[in-house]
Amino acid sequence: MFEPIAVVGRSCLLPGASSPEELWEAVAAGRDLLSDAPSDRWGLPRELALTDDPAHSRDRAWSARGGYVTGFDFAAVAAKDPFRRPAEDLLALDPLFHWVLHTGRQALRMAGHDGSPARASVVMGNLSFPSSSMSRYAEHRWFGRPAVDPRNRFMSGLPATLLAEDQGLVHGTALDAACASSLYAIKLACDQLHDRTVDLALAGAVCRSDDLFIHVGFCALDAMSRTGRSRPFHRGADGLVPAEGAAFVAFKRLDDAVAAGDRVLGVIRGVGLSNDGRGRGLLAPDASGQVRALRSAWAGSGLDPARLSLAECHATGTPVGDATELETMRAMFGDRSDALPIGSLKSNLGHLITTAGAAGLIKVLSAMEHGIRPPTLHVEDPSPALAKGPFRLVTEAEPWTSNEPRVATVSAFGFGGNNAHLVVEEHHAERKLHASVAVRPEPLAVVAVAVRAPGGGTTLDFAADLAAGTSHVRADGVSVGPVTLHLEKLRFPPRDLEQTLAQQTLLLDAAMEAAEAAGAPLPKDRTAVLVGCQSDPEVCRYGARWRMRGWHTGRDEAWLRAAQDAVVPVLESPGVVGNMPNIPANRISSQLDLGGPGFAIAAEELSGTTALRIAERMLLAEEIDAALVGAVDLSAEPVHAAAAREVLPPRTPGDAAVVLVLMRQADARAQGRPILATVSSHGEAGALRLGADGLDLAERFGHAHAAAGLLHVAAGVIAARTRQRPDGESPGDDRSAVVTVGTSFSGAVHRVRVDAVGAPEPLVRRAPPARALVLPSHPDPVRSPDGDPMSQLPVAPTLPSALDAIAPTATPVPAPPGPPPAPPPRGGGGGPPPAGAPPAPRPPPTTRWWGGGGAQAGR
Repeated sequence: MFEPIAVVGRSCLLPGASSPEELWEAVAAGRDLLSDAPSDRWGLPRELALTDDPAHSRDRAWSARGGYVTGFDFAAVAAKDPFRRPAEDLLALDPLFHWVLHTGRQALRMAGHDGSPARASVVMGNLSFPSSSMSRYAEHRWFGRPAVDPRNRFMSGLPATLLAEDQGLVHGTALDAACASSLYAIKLACDQLHDRTVDLALAGAVCRSDDLFIHVGFCALDAMSRTGRSRPFHRGADGLVPAEGAAFVAFKRLDDAVAAGDRVLGVIRGVGLSNDGRGRGLLAPDASGQVRALRSAWAGSGLDPARLSLAECHATGTPVGDATELETMRAMFGDRSDALPIGSLKSNLGHLITTAGAAGLIKVLSAMEHGIRPPTLHVEDPSPALAKGPFRLVTEAEPWTSNEPRVATVSAFGFGGNNAHLVVEEHHAERKLHASVAVRPEPLAVVAVAVRAPGGGTTLDFAADLAAGTSHVRADGVSVGPVTLHLEKLRFPPRDLEQTLAQQTLLLDAAMEAAEAAGAPLPKDRTAVLVGCQSDPEVCRYGARWRMRGWHTGRDEAWLRAAQDAVVPVLESPGVVGNMPNIPANRISSQLDLGGPGFAIAAEELSGTTALRIAERMLLAEEIDAALVGAVDLSAEPVHAAAAREVLPPRTPGDAAVVLVLMRQADARAQGRPILATVSSHGEAGALRLGADGLDLAERFGHAHAAAGLLHVAAGVIAARTRQRPDGESPGDDRSAVVTVGTSFSGAVHRVRVDAVGAPEPLVRRAPPARALVLPSHPDPVRSPDGDPMSQLPVAPTLPSALDAIAPTATPVPAPPGPPPAPPPRGGGGGPPPAGAPPAPRPPPTTRWWGGGGAQAGR
C-alpha cells in the first residue's frame, strides 16, 4: 500500500500566473491565458518562421500562439532576495534555471525550509529539448555567433543540481517522461519519503525549451492547433497549443507533517506509472497502457474509485488523444452510477508539457481549498465521445461538496507512451492511515550487459580492450563507429531511423543485444526502462537551419537552401520523434514491448548510476520484476567538447552506450537466467577500484559525460564475469569491485559495488545480423555550400537574447594553465578547422565548476 504523503508547499510561474493564488484566480474566473509568442523569442523575424498554408509548412510553423511567462524579473528577485551563488553568476544562465531556482525556493519556504542543509531532495521534470541559450551556444560554436555562457549546454541536469546546492538539499535529479514528467517526479519523491532517505521532498517540473523548435516540431507532427485555440473535449478541437512554465510541490510524510503542525494542502494517496510498450506506435496513445497506470494508482491508494469527484484530465485538444483518454476512463470508472465531473487546465493556458501534471495538481489543491470545481473553457460544442461514458464536463464554476474528504485525480500521458495517474485526497485529521514497509537493500543480479564504446562495435570488443589495457584516446577525441542494427529484428521503419539521433539508435542496438542475452523475453508489463542521458547538441541544428534565413537575408534562395541543407535536412515527423529527449527509453520499450515505467534521467555524470539506483529501488519494492538500465552520451561532438573545456576538468570527450538488465537474484535463478555478477548501491569496499577512486576509463575510451558512470559499472560486471581485471592485476580471492562516480558540478558521489558470482565464464558472442541497417554515429560537420566550415561565414547581426535585457556580468576566473584540447572529429569527416582558418571566437571566461563541494559533498 502507498503510505499517504502530505502536500506542504506549492509554487508556480505559469502563463498569466506567477503564484498558485494567481493561477486559481484565473482558472476560477475562466480566463484564457494564451497569447502570441514574444516578438524576440524565436531569434528571427516572425514572417520568416510562419506560413499561412499548413499544407506548405516546410521549415515553418502555422501558428505563433502559446502560453508564455511574462513579467518575471529574475534580476530584481535575486537583488532583493539573494541566492547562494552571486546574481552575476546566475544571470548568465537561461531563464530555465531562473524559474527553477525561484519556484523551487518558494515551495520549500512554504514547507518551512529556510535553505539550511537538510535531509531533503528535489526530483524534477525537465524537457530536454535544447533551451534557447543552449541553441545559441551551439550557434556560437558552429557559426561564430555571439558568445553564450557554456554552462547552458548542461541544461538537462544542472538546474536540479543548482537548486539542490542553493537550498541545502542532499541531491537533485531531473527526468524526462515528456508530458508525464512532473507526475513521474512526484512518484520518485514519494518513494524517497517512503524509504526514509529524506524527510522533505520537492517535486515538479520546468518547460522552457527553444520555442521555435517546439512550434515547428509540433507542426511537423501535425499536432499543433491550426486555429491557435486550446479546446480539450471540443467537437472541433484541432490540436494542442504549447505552453511554458515551472511548478513545484513540497511533500512530507503525513505523520511528520501533522506532528510538525504543517498546513496540509492535500494528501497523495497513490501514483501509478506505466508505458504503452509497443502499443499503437510512439505517437498514438494506447488505452490499455493508460489503464494500467490508473489501476496501479488506485490499487496503492486503498480508496474506492466511487469516491472520485473531480478528474483533472490530460486532455490536450488533440482529437485522438482526448478520445483515447475517455476510453481509458470508461474502462476504470465506467460502472459509476453518477456522472464524473472532469476538466482540463489546458483550456486556460495550453499544454505545459513536462510541467502539466504539477500545474494540474496545484489547480486541484486550490479547488479543494475553496470548495469549488472550476470551469473548463471552449467547450460550447462538446465532443460526442463524452456521451459514451459517465462523464460531465464542468463548464461553469460550481460548489464542490462532499460528505467525506474530497478525492480527485490528475492524469498525464506523454509522447512515446509515458503514462501517469495520481490520486489526491483532502486532508482529514481524524483519519487513521497506514505506513509503508521499508525496502530492504540486497544485491541485484545482472543478467545481461551490452556496451558500445570506441574501439569496436561489440561488447566483446570492449571486454577485450579492457583486459588488454588498450587505449583509444587521441588528442582530438574519440568516437564510436557506425551504428549497426539487426534489420530483420527492428520494429521501426529504416527511413524513420535515418532521421533519428544516434543517441537513440546506438542505445537501441545495445538494448537489443542485452535483451537477447538475458535469455527468455523479459516480463512485458513489469519491466522498466531507465536511461541516463542529456540534451544532444545535434538537435540545435534545426533551430540554426531556420534562423539562417534571418542571418543571411541578402543571399539568393538557392544558396540559402544549400546552406540550410548543409546544416541538417528538413524536419519531418520521424525526425521530431527521433530528436525527442525521452524517446531513448521509450524506443526501447516499444521495440521490446515493455510496459513498465520508462523515462530518461539527467544528473550529469551521475545520470547512469542514478538510473541504476532508481531501478534498484523499484525492484526491491517489487514494483517491477526486471529493469533495463541504460546510459548514452555521444560527447565526441564539437559543441559538448567546447563547453566541457570551459567548465569541466580536462578530459578527452568520448562516446558510449551501456545497457544492464537487472533482476532480483531469486527470480533470475528461478527463471534459469545467467547471472554475470551482482550490483548494489549500498557497498563501499572492493578489491578492484574503478572510476574517481581508481582506474578511470576516460583515459582509455574518452569521457562520455552522462554515460561515464554506468560504463565503469559495466566494466566491473565484465571483470567479475571473466575474472580479467582491467588494471592488469591478478584477480586474487577478493572478487569484488567498487565503482566511484562523481559529478564535477556539485561534488556528489555515487558508489556501486559489483561482486562476482560462480565460476568465471567468457561473455557470449552475439550472432552478426543477416541484414544490417548501418547508420552514422555523428552527422557530417556543418559546412557552407562552397565547402567551407560555416564558422568562416560572415557574422550576421546579433541574435535577440533569450535573457531579454539581462546582461551577463560574471567575474572571470582564470583557467588552469596549458592549452585546451582540440575539438574531436565528427563521423563522416571534420575535425579541427583547416590550416589557416581563423579560430572560432571563444566565449568570455566563466566560473570553473569542477572541484566543488557544498551541500551535496560526500553523497
